[in-house]
Amino acid sequence: MMSMKQPKTSTFLRFDWPYHFVTLPLALVLLVCSVLLLIRTARADGDDGLALLVVGFALALVFALMRMRRYATKTQDRIVRIEEQFRHYRLTGRQLDERLNVRQIIALRNAGDEEFPALCEQAVEERLEPAAIRERISQWRDDTMRI
Repeated sequence: MMSMKQPKTSTFLRFDWPYHFVTLPLALVLLVCSVLLLIRTARADGDDGLALLVVGFALALVFALMRMRRYATKTQDRIVRIEEQFRHYRLTGRQLDERLNVRQIIALRNAGDEEFPALCEQAVEERLEPAAIRERISQWRDDTMRI
């Protein structure tokens, strides 16, 4: 879907509500509660083996959730890079300039086909930041798939 107007910056941020607002907060609450349990158990009777085990599991859960999110984001970045590489090749018969970084390519994905090749060149030559790339887009192409 193409529109002429660039959306507000806040629309670039997308949340996966089950992850961001349920799973991750619950894991953090579990971690905090388990640390409090460990402190209370250590003060009361000194036998903190079970509390220590719960803290370990809570830490492992939070760490695993953060890594899974990181892996998903990296995978999305790779897919966007491949899609935009193919689009550039389809439009120009050439590969994207290797000097473009992933953040620039992710910003360029919102440019319409007519302006995409020229914006790619400008991004390389002028070392444009993603925000500057988005400001130059006149034919906005929405990306509703990225989280």
